[in-house]
Amino acid sequence: MSIAMHPVVAEVTQRIVQRSELSRRHYLAMLDAAHKPGPYRGGMGCANAAHAYAAMPSNDKLVLRQERQPNIGIITAYNDMLSAHQPYEHYPSLLRDAARAKGATAQVAGGVPAMCDGITQGEDGMGLSLFSRDVIAMATAVGLSHNVFDAALFLGVCDKIVPGLFIGALQFGHLPAVFVPAGPMTSGLSNDEKSQVRQQYAQGLVSRETLLEAEQAAYHSAGTCTFYGTANSNQMLMEIMGLHLPGSSFVNPGTPLREALSIAAMERALALSTQAHSGMGYQITAEVLVNGIVGLLATGGSTNHTLHLIAMARAAGHLVNWDDFADLSSCVPLLARVYPNGSADVNHFHAAGGVSFLIAELLAAGLLHEDVNTIMGQGLHRYAVEPWLNNGKLAWRASPSVSGDLAVLRPVSQAFSPHGGLRLLQGNLGRAVVKISAVKADHQIVRAPAVVVHDQSELIALHKNGMLEKDFIAVVRFQGPQANGMPELHKLTPLLGVLQDKGWKVALVTDGRMSGASGKVPAAIHLSPEALAGGEIGKVQDGDMLVLDCTTGVLRTEVDAAEMAARKPPIHAPGARQFASGQGLFSLMRDNASTAETGACTLFKE
Repeated sequence: MSIAMHPVVAEVTQRIVQRSELSRRHYLAMLDAAHKPGPYRGGMGCANAAHAYAAMPSNDKLVLRQERQPNIGIITAYNDMLSAHQPYEHYPSLLRDAARAKGATAQVAGGVPAMCDGITQGEDGMGLSLFSRDVIAMATAVGLSHNVFDAALFLGVCDKIVPGLFIGALQFGHLPAVFVPAGPMTSGLSNDEKSQVRQQYAQGLVSRETLLEAEQAAYHSAGTCTFYGTANSNQMLMEIMGLHLPGSSFVNPGTPLREALSIAAMERALALSTQAHSGMGYQITAEVLVNGIVGLLATGGSTNHTLHLIAMARAAGHLVNWDDFADLSSCVPLLARVYPNGSADVNHFHAAGGVSFLIAELLAAGLLHEDVNTIMGQGLHRYAVEPWLNNGKLAWRASPSVSGDLAVLRPVSQAFSPHGGLRLLQGNLGRAVVKISAVKADHQIVRAPAVVVHDQSELIALHKNGMLEKDFIAVVRFQGPQANGMPELHKLTPLLGVLQDKGWKVALVTDGRMSGASGKVPAAIHLSPEALAGGEIGKVQDGDMLVLDCTTGVLRTEVDAAEMAARKPPIHAPGARQFASGQGLFSLMRDNASTAETGACTLFKE
């Protein structure tokens, strides 16, 4: 029996389709022009082919010369500094062997950079973080530009890496694409304990050595960090959008099941390479994108995807905006509590039923589009299953019908909240987003005077000097994509949390970003227009009364409109720090970045 689609989900989907009619048509025309039957290397010039195959083993060269079997390109974000990407070190050999076992070939087409926001938080390198997404997209396109591949595998996990791979892959959207996760590290020090030590350190109650011990106990081995930030939101998205193998997102590295899933990913790419019009670009419809947003909202996922998903959609010719997120949030229930929205980590989420249970519940409630194409075939019901090893062989079985832990994952009938964890804020300061899934109800409305700074280090210094023992809204400006690359301001979370715990009314307003782990303090982020582009945030002064109301979606100043109009915004002098750690190389990107609501992207025109 077919299930009626929720009217809000249907309406949002339809308006995306209508808004995107021209741009989507142009994109599909590009794919049709690039698509051809048979191996893409067929008919290459002899010199071209010789260059492409020169380093391949003799048997592979024979297969490639026959121009009958598919050749699969591998784009990898491997490096051994990032715990999430270290497991990819040996994937190429595993995947090449899997291709050979099916009579085909595979080559590493290229590598892309992968940086860690957890390492660069509060450091100069963080200014490169957001734009690294666009660099990754371009590097992906370079890797696939040789036109000798019939499908591609994408090895990446973390914050900007998956969106960048996704955007780059869509430039070759005539090719089938399979995204291959590496899995989260096993659980270490609990997120609650880690957060407590961070707050104690912010108050000067524990030493740096104690803080470092706690952090190392939490981040302790290969694999993705276990909190539900942008990296793990990426994995959920790739699964609910049908680009991962079902149930593969949160299987730990180094396990037999993880290896079996990786081999199966290559086998799936090989199967898709022989099917007509199975390219990723055809697969990523408006319905698939709406499914991704619904999954993000239902799990309380990363606010970074209010930037990334918009840029990812645009790469496929779809125009998505914050109104779409906000309207979907009004009808999508919150079904998961994973840190920072709860005490559990992604391993607990996976054990409770994970993405397969989530998909089954949302499908049954008419909140997901079932009739979509996935790498497994037509229909999202194919993802309401979980993988397991049956006598050593990979198999799938139906998702659990009951959550394994109602404190972590719930059915729609027992949702943690009837609404998603994201709100659109609007008012005389512009438009911003706020994640409220971890913000208690009595903290969701803050009316307080502004404390204005131009760098998070200035606010940290005020706190250390005892200047913030009061109600206030921190205004951290000139943090937008055009100003300094839109770094995350995660170092503000512990100090604001401490002040809130003391009973002060506190909040944050910024044209910058917060981590995918946005927490318990209300934070109006991605404020647009940004200060450097003439946004009203640039005119706010210390002591101005501001209102941040998450319940009604209001962000405004109570300063008289005439007075605000008469004010001159400060002249922003970026200073030498902005150009440290390679940031000088990114000036062209800063100068050409789009607004936050259009993805803070440098690759597409507004």
